[in-house]
Amino acid sequence: MAGNKSYTIVEYFGGDDGYRCGYCKNEKGNFSHGMWSHTMTVQDYQDLIDRGWRRSGKYVYKPIMNKTCCPQYTIRCHALKFQPSKSHKKILKKISKFISKGELPKGQDDGEPMDSVCEEAGPREPSKVCHSEVKCAAATDIQKELAECPAISEVQKEAEEATSTGPETSRKDPVSVPDRRTTATAPKPGVGADASRPPCRKAKDLRKERRHQKEQMRHDADGVSSIVSPSPPTPTHSNQPKPLEDFISESLPDNSSHCLEVRLVRSNPPSPQFKASFNASYQVYKLYQMAIHKDPPDKPSESQFRRFLCDSPLEAEYSPDGPEVGYGSFHQQYWLDGRIVAVGVIDILPTCVSSVYLYYHPDFASLSLGSYSALREIAFTRQLQKQSPKLSYYYLGFYIHSCPKMRYKGQYRPSDLLCPETFVWVPIERCIPQLENARYARFNQDPDAGDARVLKDVGRALVLYRRTVMPYAAYSRKRKGSSDETEVQQYASLVGQNCAERILLYRA
Repeated sequence: MAGNKSYTIVEYFGGDDGYRCGYCKNEKGNFSHGMWSHTMTVQDYQDLIDRGWRRSGKYVYKPIMNKTCCPQYTIRCHALKFQPSKSHKKILKKISKFISKGELPKGQDDGEPMDSVCEEAGPREPSKVCHSEVKCAAATDIQKELAECPAISEVQKEAEEATSTGPETSRKDPVSVPDRRTTATAPKPGVGADASRPPCRKAKDLRKERRHQKEQMRHDADGVSSIVSPSPPTPTHSNQPKPLEDFISESLPDNSSHCLEVRLVRSNPPSPQFKASFNASYQVYKLYQMAIHKDPPDKPSESQFRRFLCDSPLEAEYSPDGPEVGYGSFHQQYWLDGRIVAVGVIDILPTCVSSVYLYYHPDFASLSLGSYSALREIAFTRQLQKQSPKLSYYYLGFYIHSCPKMRYKGQYRPSDLLCPETFVWVPIERCIPQLENARYARFNQDPDAGDARVLKDVGRALVLYRRTVMPYAAYSRKRKGSSDETEVQQYASLVGQNCAERILLYRA
């Protein structure tokens, strides 16, 4: 493996045994294929999650969709097209009220934890892990560690909201301004509305009028007339909805009772900031597991925390056309008044930000931090897209329609689900009716469509044998007809042609 090329190195474990499902609690109903990744490039992982794989620590697994008790469909949100719903705006207002006034809302979270399956609902840790030293060559020497994410760029607020209604809107409407020569007098008690003010009008009529004015201005601007107006056009209300960034900035008012700061720290390789805050993060995780998942005090161990939420096969990668912070695995830490109250584990990949896990201090469970962190991560994705145009999706992990508590992920729209047979993305609106009828569904409506990226020649799959990279065809000749062809064939079909021809499958 000489040279500067980076490799992904995995050990495949199959998926014959059932294990406990963390969603429906079936003791033997959860089935998935699994492999241990010693190291992995971000592009290989991007290709894998686009075929239904997902990581928990260094363990990468793919649910056997037509066999497992709770089928788990990969879901992604179009971050650039996302608009917060009423419930999302309500959560942002809740955060704003807490930060500005210091009042925690009563009750518990809305039931939207941004959790991946992690160790409770996910696969067991593999029992056979290769302990040989398997190293991959680094693509480049990283000169510096960018550990803290630049703050989300502030977006200038709109002059006025498009849906404003009431007397204030009427007074500002250019058609409704009263003659300035009219003397305003206070109305007499019992007489009715102030006659000096314009009559109230329906918001629907106002919006129609503004739209007509805007279209007229656009028509004039597109015309051939060379006459230039000496004065700027009359300001009109924009019909564009307010962007997510504005709602987030409004939820963080100045001169407040509390100060909330989000810091991005690289978890692999661990940056100095990550190391300095490791113990504080672990303590929050321990409290979270005990309070939310009812773990005994001895179960959320430091080694468990490190294995599932800190260890990652993704090495740091940087690209001229990529984001400034680089690609790889990170923790987004939510600092409230100088202490960590929540941590979002994320992966930054070539075309997406992938949410891995979210845990928070149980004292703040009523703040809906799971939903809030998702909104912040969508905004973060949009920020990165300005630096790297192809990075435009936010992956929320798995959507599990058969588990009502996991359906909330479908509220971040527009979003797509991954077809489990053809691996094409299908709008979630088209998928829901099928999932209402059956737990497992093929979303691609073309009956003739198949897996376009299946590897037809298993001999081209790359393997790592005795520290030498070779195609499987050469490996089988060296082994004089290896008996593991069925296993390698299954692995190659699961990872697809691109990955099978790039990833090194470890052979002892």
